[in-house]
Order: sequence, then structure tokens, then C-alpha cells
Amino acid sequence: MNNFKTVADSQTVMTELMIPSYSNFGGKIHGGVILSLMDKVAYVCAAKHAETYCVTASIDTVDFRASVEVGEIISLLASVNYVGNSSLVVGIKVLAENVKTHAVKHTNSSYFSMVALDEETHKPVQVPGLILENETEIQRFITAMHRKELNRYYKQEGERIKADFRNQDFIEVLKKERCILKQSY
Repeated sequence: MNNFKTVADSQTVMTELMIPSYSNFGGKIHGGVILSLMDKVAYVCAAKHAETYCVTASIDTVDFRASVEVGEIISLLASVNYVGNSSLVVGIKVLAENVKTHAVKHTNSSYFSMVALDEETHKPVQVPGLILENETEIQRFITAMHRKELNRYYKQEGERIKADFRNQDFIEVLKKERCILKQSY
């Protein structure tokens, strides 16, 4: 299959020790440190698949499921879940392991949309297609397609609301929320 790759061809695992300088005022690992590491592993995974420079276009929610402690080792597991023409969706799962107890916890999940760029022109370039080899890979591809459709819908809805926010239906909804309208509409 010319110009197609398997998911396994670009799967990436990055492991790092969580050191005290990564901690926040509460003594836990700062979420920004985790996000930075997630961005790095997303880049590596996408670049391995695309065989070119890739940039982060968007991040589709980052779920913080459990805190990470100083001294734990985190592993970031990344795979290409979906490819478009020049874009890729990289799914990332973060696991933290306590080296003393060997307890492992799932701390974060996210989806990074990456775009492959030509290194000279900085214009988007086509990425290889994806060979789906099992039900999990098929499910992830379809789920990413649906997430893309929903994000497009949410963007359109946001634009519609922005253009028509004085609509009485919206005002009635706001009256049921914990907000005060300072102006009358």
C-alpha cells in the first residue's frame, strides 16, 4: 500500500521522572509541565508518521484524572488516531507510576490535532494514509471523525450565538444561570 502506514509505525512512548522543580505550590506536578510533555510526544508521533515537521493546530480537551506526585515516573503513550489530508489527530494517554509501590494510575488523556508542513515553504503537505489493523484502531479513527464533526458544529454554533446573542431565547436561558444581566435586552 503506497503512502500508507500502520498506527504502530509511529506509536511513541516518552518516559520522564517528575522532579521537584516541576511541582506547583500545592506540591503536585504542575499541569503545564504535563501539557508541555504531551505536546512533545504528540509532535514526535505526528512527525514520525508524516516524515516532516508538524505543528500543533489544536488540543481537544485535556482531562486531568489524577494528580502526579514528585518522584513518580510518567509515561506518555501517543498514537495517530486519524489522518486527514495534511492533519493528524494524535491520542495521548499519560500514566504515572510510583516506583516504590509500583502502583500505576491513568492521569491524563487528550487529543492533539497536528498539521504537517513543508519545511521550506511552511505550507501544509499531504500525510500518509493510515492502515487500521484492529477494532481499537477503527474505533479511534471513527471517534476522531465524530469529534472533528462536533468541533465544527460547536464553532458554527458559537458564531451563530455571537451574531444573535440578543435573541430572547438566549436571554431566558441566562436568567436561569448564576449571572446577572446589567443591561436590559
